Order: sequence, then C-alpha cells, then structure tokens
Amino acid sequence: MNKFKMKTGKYKGIKIPCFLFLAAVLLNIIGWNSQRFCDWYVENIFPFWVETYGRITGLFSFSIGEWLLYLAVLLICILLLWSIWEACKKILKRTKDQSSKYYVGYVKFIIWTVGIVSLLMTFTCFLTFHVSPIYERYLVGTGVEREYDLAEIEALRDYVVTRANALAQEMKRDESGYLIYDGDLKEQAKKQMRRMGNVFPTLKGYYPNPKPLYTSDFFSQQYMTGYYFPFSMEANYNSQMYVINMPTTMCHELSHLKGFLYEDEANFIAYLACVDSGDSFFEYSAYMSILYYLDSDFYEATGQNAAYYYQHPVISDQVIEDDKFLTPEAWEEVEKDAVFDTEFVKAASDMVVETNLTINGVEDGKISYSRVVDLLLRYYDGILY
Repeated sequence: MNKFKMKTGKYKGIKIPCFLFLAAVLLNIIGWNSQRFCDWYVENIFPFWVETYGRITGLFSFSIGEWLLYLAVLLICILLLWSIWEACKKILKRTKDQSSKYYVGYVKFIIWTVGIVSLLMTFTCFLTFHVSPIYERYLVGTGVEREYDLAEIEALRDYVVTRANALAQEMKRDESGYLIYDGDLKEQAKKQMRRMGNVFPTLKGYYPNPKPLYTSDFFSQQYMTGYYFPFSMEANYNSQMYVINMPTTMCHELSHLKGFLYEDEANFIAYLACVDSGDSFFEYSAYMSILYYLDSDFYEATGQNAAYYYQHPVISDQVIEDDKFLTPEAWEEVEKDAVFDTEFVKAASDMVVETNLTINGVEDGKISYSRVVDLLLRYYDGILY
C-alpha cells in the first residue's frame, strides 16, 4: 500500500486537468447530439470569448496563437526525448536522480496543458461545428430548400463574370501591372464585418485586427490564405499572398471569431461583406473569391459541354491574370527560403485539414469550401432569377 501511495503521490495535482478534459468530452458529446444546444451556445455564450480575452490578445500586433502552436510542437518534442531518456535509464538500471522529479513535473505540466486546451478548444471551436446551417438560422434568400437548375447557375455565373471583367479594368495597378490598394485593408475589413451585423446579428460586436502570420512563407507552401486560432481568438492572414485575396480572407477569418466555423459559410459571409462594401477593390475581391467555384460548377452543370460553355461571357485575360495566390516574385522568395519541399508541405497540410474537418462532422472535408455556391444560389434567388 505504501509503495502504491509513493508511486501515485508523484502525480498528485492532476485531478483538475483530468476533470477539465472530461468536461470537454461531455460537452462534445452533448454538441454532437444537440444542435439546439449548440445554436443557443453560439448565440449567447460564444461572443463572450472574443469580447474578453479576444480583446486582450488583440492588443498584440503579432499572432499569439501562431507562436503558441510552435511552442506546443517544441514541448511535445521535449517530452518525447525526455521520455526516451527516462526509459533508457530504467533499462540500464541507473540510480534515480533529480531529473526524474523534473520529468514528473514536466508530465504534470503537459497534462494541465492538455486539459485546458481541450476545454478551450471545445468552447471556441468544436461546439460551433454542430450549429444549424446559416440558411436555417437566418433564412438566406428564400429560405426554401430546393434544387437549382442549369439556367439559375448560369445566370449567377454570368453575372459574376461580367462584374469581375468590368471591375478588372477599374483597378489601380503598379508599373508591373499588379493590383494595389491605397487604403487600410484591416480597418475596412472590420468595418464591413460590423456592417454585416445588421444582416446576421451574430456578427455584431468587437473585432480585433486581422494579424499577419510571421511564417507566411510556410503557410504559402500550404496554399493557405488565412488561419483562425481558436485558442487565442485571432484572425490571421498570409502576408505573402497577392493583395486581391486579402479583403475576403480577412473577412473570412473574422467571421470565424463570431462562431461561423463552416468554411462555406465563412466564404459566403466574406463575399457579402465585400461585394456590398461600396469599395470597388473589396467588391472585386468578392467576385474573385467565388469565381473558380462558380465557374467549375457551371461547367459541370453543362455536362462539360465546351460549345455551350463558350456561348456565355468569357472570363477576361485580365481577370485570369489577377486570379493568383502569390505573384511569381513572391513564390520565388518562398521557394528560396523553404526548409521543406512545397509538395510535401501541401500534402501534409491537406491531410491535417481534411482530418480536422472530418473529425468535426464535415464529412466532405475541403470540398465543403465549394458549397458556398449553394448559399449564393439561395441568396440571389429572387434577385437574378
């Protein structure tokens, strides 16, 4: 009995983090089984997080969440190496020393971290994956669920293509032909998101500044335009990407701070925030953000009939030129400083994103991004057709 007490005594003080972890598990079980609970939570409790510690992390110009992520990787690596060292000492039957005490303390620290992060991620991320679809909560468009036919898809696609082609000629450019924006992108994005609060009440309230990712080169290799860190309530964007992507990316990531975790819904909100902004650059960014999804769906709806497809407005060469993730010069910088091969990083990133979405109930993974077309068809029902 004494021997048992001695062994368990080493790990006293872990009841609370274990309780936190179990509470997170219980809340996730409730979330998976009660959409009504999740809806109530997002409407009434979730805003508390961005209004409190989201304001605190928002005081810093750098992304706290990004550095916490790197710190977590470092701590895990240290734990693994330390565990191997402790195992080797036992195998070699070396006498105990002070390092064992420090090892136990380190393990306790990791357990506390896991408990806190699990509960925090449940509050700021996991539960929001189980809310009702945006069209049920806010009756987007007609609010009537129905199938849309080829004529309606082509009407929406032709409208977007025509508007994008026209705006491409109005944009301000530098001597290389690259788009430039003279205003404050962050302030304009926050302004438009606050305006969207009149459409979707959940979007009302405080917005911190979107923050550039310090390792934007690495995120460029993942083809990521932005990232939401739920454990720090921060909206982050890739500072290396082409500027036309920034308005919708910032609005997209800011929408996550208000509980819209589904990527298609965040794309939809970002589109609406930018397209009706009164700022032609933001409007152009809106059309560019959904052009690929819409054009692809239209072509598929024609049965991949090229002759029929080309009877409709053609995407201009200028729009095609503007539709880029990074400029060639930016890509050159990324590849020059890359530690890992871009194809490897992209594949690993896709696997992580797919896994995360699938675990949280988004069965079609990254394909879910393209569901924004369905929301747009609902929105323009009664306007374009």
